[in-house]
Amino acid sequence: MIRITDIVDKVVEYNPDSDLDIIDRAYIYSARVHDGQVRLSGEPYLSHPLEVADILADMRMDTESIAAALLHDVIEDTPATKEDIQEMFGSGVALIVSGVTKLSGIRFPTKIAHQAESLRKMILAMADDIRVVLIKLADRLHNMRTLKYHKSAQKQAAIAQETLDIYAPIAARLGIFWIKYELEDMAFYYTQTDEYERIDALVNKAKEEKEIYIKTVNERLHYKMEEMELKCDIKGRYKQNYSIYQKMLSQDLEFEQVYDLIAFRLILDSVPQCYAAMGGIHSMWKPIYYKIKDYIGNPKPNMYQSIHTTVVGPKGERVEIQIRTNEMDMIAESGIAAHWSYKEGTNIDENTGELFAWIRNLVENQENYKDPDEFLENVRIDLYPDEIYVFTPFGDIKTLPKDATPVDFAYSIHTEVGGECTGAKVNGKLVPLAHKLRTGDTIEILTTKGHHPSTDWLNFVKSVKAKTKIRSWINARERERSYSLGKEMIEKQFRKKNQNFNALVKSGEIDKVAEGFGFKKIDDLIAHVGFGKLTPLQILNRALPDIDKQDTGDESILKRIIRRRKKKTSTGVIVKGLDDILVKFSKCCNPLPGDPITGYITQGQGVTIHRKNCINIMKMSNERTIEAEWSNEFTESYPASIKIRTTDRFGLLADIASVISKYKSNILNARTETSEEGIGLFYFTIMVESSDQLRRIMSDIRKVKKVSDVKRIVRTE
Repeated sequence: MIRITDIVDKVVEYNPDSDLDIIDRAYIYSARVHDGQVRLSGEPYLSHPLEVADILADMRMDTESIAAALLHDVIEDTPATKEDIQEMFGSGVALIVSGVTKLSGIRFPTKIAHQAESLRKMILAMADDIRVVLIKLADRLHNMRTLKYHKSAQKQAAIAQETLDIYAPIAARLGIFWIKYELEDMAFYYTQTDEYERIDALVNKAKEEKEIYIKTVNERLHYKMEEMELKCDIKGRYKQNYSIYQKMLSQDLEFEQVYDLIAFRLILDSVPQCYAAMGGIHSMWKPIYYKIKDYIGNPKPNMYQSIHTTVVGPKGERVEIQIRTNEMDMIAESGIAAHWSYKEGTNIDENTGELFAWIRNLVENQENYKDPDEFLENVRIDLYPDEIYVFTPFGDIKTLPKDATPVDFAYSIHTEVGGECTGAKVNGKLVPLAHKLRTGDTIEILTTKGHHPSTDWLNFVKSVKAKTKIRSWINARERERSYSLGKEMIEKQFRKKNQNFNALVKSGEIDKVAEGFGFKKIDDLIAHVGFGKLTPLQILNRALPDIDKQDTGDESILKRIIRRRKKKTSTGVIVKGLDDILVKFSKCCNPLPGDPITGYITQGQGVTIHRKNCINIMKMSNERTIEAEWSNEFTESYPASIKIRTTDRFGLLADIASVISKYKSNILNARTETSEEGIGLFYFTIMVESSDQLRRIMSDIRKVKKVSDVKRIVRTE
């Protein structure tokens, strides 16, 4: 466990004149209020704030930040209040600790609503003091490092998914890439363990084969720099598993087609030396010109600076090389933390402040999002920094997300222009509304009075504003329909029990029911029934809890028998606490117990269960998604498909079948293909009880001689 003396030593090393008293007092106070509390790992709870403070010390943060890190959980997990912290440690520390503290003691209708409001609170706090989010990142980093102690695989996957969606992008936006990479790789493991293990096995095999090649490239780079009298450090690093996986996914590549598994980094003293080094490398190996990116002349929004070049190296293999100065290297690792060190206290210079204008945008935009799903999705969009710059016909510049379309541009002009958009001209030529814009384009929008947004637009628009306004219009229209349908369904259910729903509305009884479900208005409650997110029976049972006690005799006995039978024939999935709803599994992603899942309400066919990262569920309306989780009291087998790449040998199929048989898994289907290059592909559909069992089978198949890759198959269309 990290000790307070280790942290103090680090602080003294980078700031000998720092006031250590506030750190000592924060440590003593934290130890006292957390006394007796234990982490899931079995360690004293104090180990967590110490680890978080140590991460902040590694980032060379000021003493106030480190004190806040030691205290960051005291308001949430102990009787301490914000007022106590302010009185003892000052308003700066109290503001940070309060900003990091999650919302507790407040009831929310769903977990997503709670997550959204906690994130909203953090965004507002980090606008006042960026140190809030730096401590939150350190807190999340240590929680991810200890995630293995959570016993629930679903809980692990949910925390990891939130990390991928929110915290890793925030780290990237802040330019703190070492935290981004570590968070992504750990989250990748818990969200898609089978894919992580597959990539990891392939990378480890490649490492063995590439060691000599890496040494050759390194030696030749050293020799060239010495010849040019350029003093530099040369580092080589393998790309993270998650980065490799994302590249394979986005470019539809097999692992063998990913050429830049390793990137070399040259660190020099000055900018002119960087350009000289690039010239030397290009004289030695042929550059691929469209791969040259000069982020020194054109820094990224998060302050990142470096020259990237890809060359055709020894043996005709592509090699990616990054060239930067020592200062650029420090900023590339630390990002905004390099500007927020003990030297600068709480004052960010004007230029740095402008680079993080996106925080102000997050704060301004969050007021427009009432729906928690929508808020979370739009925060995710806002966190991705790639942007393009386009022009209006009058020469005004508009900034839009990468791959934005004329519809995004139209909504950036005005909501009415967006809604009435029927066509567009880009650089004088008519283009489809789904056309992807590029930096430098001039756009003219064609409108038709009375035209309305189309649901199809959601498939291609990229900006938060366009998505929000289109959804608002669609939701308003769907809400009217859902309200009418919901009211009809509820009234019918109440009539079956000889009850008058409208009379109960007038009496105020239904107001209490709406409040109990977390709604401020009865209309919202009724609309949710129409959407399929609540059932009329739930409303009836909440409004008249004793209604079923009036049933006697054979009818009541029959109902109890039916309920028992329903539970026995459960699918193993709980949909938002219900087990009396028709559930079926999607064939596009074949979810297994252990996979994070979500439900989609279909019209008249119950709820379809998808994996949370299924590409199809991501395209569907948020209004019809519903929380779902696996039941712990159910064991059943489900079909799963895998693809195995091999080089042929005698007895290979028997060895693979033997591994599957060892896990008592039945083979439903098997087929083989052989390419002209002699690569064998085996496709199996097998029955498994969980994603964990499938991972163990795949892991053992990878150990079979001549097997080069094993992959779980899911349909993406």
